[in-house]
Amino acid sequence: MPATEKTVRRSALVASAVLLSTALTAPAALAAPKPTTSPSAAPPARMSVVGGERLGRPGTQVNLAAGVPVLPKELSARSWIVADAESGDVLAAHNAHWRLAPASTLKMLFADTLLPKWPRTTTHRVEPSDLADVGAGSSMVGVKEDETYSVHDLWLGVFLRSGNDAVHVLSAMNGGVEKTVEEMNEHAEELQALDTHAVSPDGYDALGQVSSAYDLTLIARSGLQKKDFREYSSTVRAQFPGETKKNKKGKRVRGSFEIQNTNRLLSGDYDVPVYQGIAGVKNGNTTNAGATFTGVAERDGKVLLVTVMNPRKKESNEVYKETARLFDWGFAAAGKVEPVGELVPPRSVAQATAAPGPSASPGEAGGTGAGSKPVASAHTGGGADGMGVALGVAGGVMVLLVGGAFLVNRRWPLPDLVRRRPRP
Repeated sequence: MPATEKTVRRSALVASAVLLSTALTAPAALAAPKPTTSPSAAPPARMSVVGGERLGRPGTQVNLAAGVPVLPKELSARSWIVADAESGDVLAAHNAHWRLAPASTLKMLFADTLLPKWPRTTTHRVEPSDLADVGAGSSMVGVKEDETYSVHDLWLGVFLRSGNDAVHVLSAMNGGVEKTVEEMNEHAEELQALDTHAVSPDGYDALGQVSSAYDLTLIARSGLQKKDFREYSSTVRAQFPGETKKNKKGKRVRGSFEIQNTNRLLSGDYDVPVYQGIAGVKNGNTTNAGATFTGVAERDGKVLLVTVMNPRKKESNEVYKETARLFDWGFAAAGKVEPVGELVPPRSVAQATAAPGPSASPGEAGGTGAGSKPVASAHTGGGADGMGVALGVAGGVMVLLVGGAFLVNRRWPLPDLVRRRPRP
């Protein structure tokens, strides 16, 4: 089939999927559904079809055939997905569009929405009001009132320690929690993450706050287009500013303390080894959500995204163990298994593809902008452990057709990826 005909057919499919998914999901999104928390709850019989009709079905969706490895047996998660981060192909999924409480994986949407707003050197003196609405029992990095922090410090607190205190300070800098949540929901809609409804910027349990394995994977894919997002989500440990105190000589000094990433596939734990090739992204755990995790990993030039939500097994670090099993399966199945769906591009990109023309523009498309030249390699300095080497994955941010129209055509590549250095 000629390339032009493929593009036209692809455009029609994207446009129809947008219309159908909006019709199916808009009323539920407006209703801000209550998260499913009952252990015996079953997924809805009718879910969103964004990314393909099979992704809207309950149960496991995979095309097993000769040469395709069987899925891992020990999978207890309510919802999961394995996708190719570059092509967007969904290799397998289980209840992909089930709306569940996301916990701190929602911080990926927070970061993808706010990261472009300030240079990392911007500083902010914390006011008491900045921390007034942090939920009881929240994970904290240790932000203190009347101390000054750089935006870089605060983002390290968000990604490494999942600090709700850092999230609320950044939200205050952005004009407040309400404004920030509104922008997050607008960005989710642009990404076609239509299962997602944010109520709090940090993922703290809130009535009506939901997302899905499919949406979290879309959000991670968008965030990974940003160099800072890749850097922060792949950092294993860093120094965080402490509280200013008087030393023995009466002089006011400010030290620092080490923080470590709570992503156990990145930092390791007593029962979970570091996953070779892991490069982020974000974990979470709350009463309503249970354990949630979205990860990205590279092996032999293949980059996969895996999201796992709420394993029924409550063993230590179960969400990471099931993620690792799905990564192993995905790398073994890549190139052999027929996809069951795809990760759709942002709405502005889909619209530009559906109606190509000289003035068409891809818009923000995940925050890196479009161009014909490859982006620069990811930052590898800064002193934070775990920043690794830049992977030359599918050079270039976007592919532009002659005339300026954006070509999706089943590929929205990562410009590069930061991988942590292998442990000695």
